[in-house]
Amino acid sequence: MGGADWETRAKARAIRSECLKTTHAAQLGHLGADFSALETLIVLYDRVLRFPNGDLSHPDRDRFVLSKGHAALAYYAVLSRLRERPVANISEFAKFGSALSGHPSNTKVKGIETSTGPLGHGLPFGVGAALAAKLEGSSRRIFVLVGDGELQEGSNWEAAMLAGSRQLDNLLTIVDRNRLQQGRGTELVNRLEPLTEKWRAFGWSVREVDGHDPEQLFDVLTSIPFKSGMPSCVVAHTTKGRGVSFMEGKAAWHHKVPSLGELDLALAELAEG
Repeated sequence: MGGADWETRAKARAIRSECLKTTHAAQLGHLGADFSALETLIVLYDRVLRFPNGDLSHPDRDRFVLSKGHAALAYYAVLSRLRERPVANISEFAKFGSALSGHPSNTKVKGIETSTGPLGHGLPFGVGAALAAKLEGSSRRIFVLVGDGELQEGSNWEAAMLAGSRQLDNLLTIVDRNRLQQGRGTELVNRLEPLTEKWRAFGWSVREVDGHDPEQLFDVLTSIPFKSGMPSCVVAHTTKGRGVSFMEGKAAWHHKVPSLGELDLALAELAEG
């Protein structure tokens, strides 16, 4: 295990603990979604996204869109730990008048590119941003993280079709493939498989990774475009509630607040590493 890999894993454990405490205090949150996407968010912001001169407003900065906006707390936690440019303090999460609401808002927090929450909107925004970058001759890249249940929204496939048609090889979509959505499994609601073949049919180059393995994530996220003239898609296989045994793979933890006893058990488990 390399140094960067170890650092990411340690940071993920610390952020999971922080999210647990914050969700319990706020009595609000989506821990299952936060925990499945966390390693992806850390690797992106620590090692992949480009911000010239560290400027989150630079016109040629990379753009990141958290389409699965209910994972906002993990997103805020990562933004709060940006080296030399933290832009959030998650102790303010969900407090009255706070900028850190249950879904991210680009009018309240610097560095958030677009407000998200209604599912199916992030990828269409990302396609528009990628097309704009092409028209402007900019080197910026667009990264969009979508939930797998969110792919049941038709707007995603309209956007995917356009991205393939316009050969937007500056665009990367990451699918958080935890196979669960609110209530039950994705395949029981509206079957997504064969998922990789669907993306390829829309003109995308696709790779699959373990979404909790920092080195796999780094390798694939720094290899775009996978093929010139094609948008890229990463299907990141993850576990909802990752890191806490009694949460893992449980649909109930999509939107559930831990009791004090559950909080203590989860924190103790994370502390053991």
